[in-house]
Amino acid sequence: MADTSKIAANLRAFQIAINAHDRENPTHNAYGIGLAHFDLERLGFDEGEEVLPGITIHADQGVSGNFRVLCDGEHDEDLAEETEDVEVVEAVAAQRTIPARQDG
Repeated sequence: MADTSKIAANLRAFQIAINAHDRENPTHNAYGIGLAHFDLERLGFDEGEEVLPGITIHADQGVSGNFRVLCDGEHDEDLAEETEDVEVVEAVAAQRTIPARQDG
């Protein structure tokens, strides 16, 4: 079993992250915390374990040492809209430039 102070610190971090998520995304409902499988085992959590009211632990393919707030919203839809509006331009110079010489 993991050190209780580490578990307490993680639970506190989970709660802070969920509160921030809910404040910034009022139309999304957080349902869980995503942990790398290694971290899930290291901390002694079980898949699907409820760690906070309504918040369960889920193993995912994330980076060890990080966790993610899982919710029912689509956070990437704003990024998709931004990338659709990007115009690709191929830049070709009429003249070749030579970088300035740096004496050092």
